[in-house]
Amino acid sequence: MTDREVNLYIEEIAKLGSVMGLDTMRELLKRLGNPEKGFKTVHIAGTNGKGSILAYVSTVLKEAGYKTGRYFSPSLGKEFEKIQIGGRPITAKAVGEGIGLIKKVSEEMKADGLPSPTLFETETALAFWYFNREKCDIAVIECGLGGADDATNVLPAPLVCAFAHIDEDHKAILGNTIEEIAAVKAEIIKEGCEAVSVGQADAALRVLEDKTKKCGTELFTAKPTRIRYGLKKQKFDFGKYKDLEIGMAGTVQPENAAAAVCVADILNRKGFTISEKALRKGLALTNWNGRFTVLRERPYVIADGAHNPDAAGRLSEALDIYLGDKKVILILGILKDKEYDKIIKFLVPHARRAITLTPPENPRALPAIELAKAVGEFTSDVTAVDSVEEAYEIAMLLSKADGNVPIVAAGSLSWLARFEEEVLRAGKKR
Repeated sequence: MTDREVNLYIEEIAKLGSVMGLDTMRELLKRLGNPEKGFKTVHIAGTNGKGSILAYVSTVLKEAGYKTGRYFSPSLGKEFEKIQIGGRPITAKAVGEGIGLIKKVSEEMKADGLPSPTLFETETALAFWYFNREKCDIAVIECGLGGADDATNVLPAPLVCAFAHIDEDHKAILGNTIEEIAAVKAEIIKEGCEAVSVGQADAALRVLEDKTKKCGTELFTAKPTRIRYGLKKQKFDFGKYKDLEIGMAGTVQPENAAAAVCVADILNRKGFTISEKALRKGLALTNWNGRFTVLRERPYVIADGAHNPDAAGRLSEALDIYLGDKKVILILGILKDKEYDKIIKFLVPHARRAITLTPPENPRALPAIELAKAVGEFTSDVTAVDSVEEAYEIAMLLSKADGNVPIVAAGSLSWLARFEEEVLRAGKKR
């Protein structure tokens, strides 16, 4: 298929929306020859931090010499950049070939009276097909939503399951309590699959422990010690490892990196060879945009997804630690199905001035004017703008007029790629 044909097909199946359940995915993969059985996996679930753990684990595996696939969501860039091998996105040629095959099989399923695969099921099948075709040694797979009925959960037992921080989000689908949400996510644990978790609320931890016991396996908790925070690099100890260094900022990153170290240790016990040198190099080289990412200095421009109350609370904590009592120019763009009132309560107290925008090209976007009204309950110094570009331009003017006050962009991953592009473009013009 050509790029245009692929895009038209993607637009068509996107209209199907999201359908939870595994029957359609299993049938699709069966007709594709079950490519998901052709490689080993690490499976990652959680509310906030899944992508960061995926980035650490996959980079460490790459540095250890393994051909490593990774599949994550959402993508900050183009649609299929979420499918990568060795950190390189799937090629347009492979996308055309894979989607062409999946489209043919999907049409056969429809002709047989079966449901058509959704966009996420199609993307997931493409990732599995690609990793199998390219003979990956291992793939690191991130759940799209939840765990139990997520399309990625058709995988055979992973070598390791890892859990990022679990909190309340997508409650209409996953449940109203931490216990209910954790139970859905815990379903990625299968017999023979060891599990790793960052620190969790007691309610979530109990659920994960119960599930591992039922599967006859074990849960390991990653708790880094002696953390030294920094915007350019951070260090921590974990178990036998001293002075591990990471280049990603954010107070949550030492814990996410420690989880990756735990995953690497388990993989070593299961036949992989990941040296301490490869481990340290992989952690130090890991980069993952949109997670307390410092895009420039003088003034500092920081981008963070912070798309739910838990993530906003962690961003608030990070601002306290890295910036102290400095106020910031806050750029906010949020989706209307999020608990934006709670996100605002965490972030607006850090703002000297606030700018709201409507996340572009997203039917779930909360209009900038409506968001500005909500922000206005906490501060009168708020401006609604029409675009990402205008938001950054105004923020830079305000910052420079006020002694290079830091700029923080947050509220949703959906528009941060465009924001990062604008920061880069504007920087080249200087």
